[in-house]
Amino acid sequence: MGKTIFERHKQPWTASEIDKLHTLAKKGIGLKAVAKALTRSEESVRDRSKADGIVLAKLR
Repeated sequence: MGKTIFERHKQPWTASEIDKLHTLAKKGIGLKAVAKALTRSEESVRDRSKADGIVLAKLR
């Protein structure tokens, strides 16, 4: 079996991940791409961005 998508479930965010989240959001990258780049679930990225007051691009 391959790696599961939730292998990082409930792990705390590192400072570098938070910085990368801020950088990608400023560039207008959408939720799915940010989640993939950070190897986090979309839900995790959405929750963290909301907690930090970051608005992610709404790409279709």
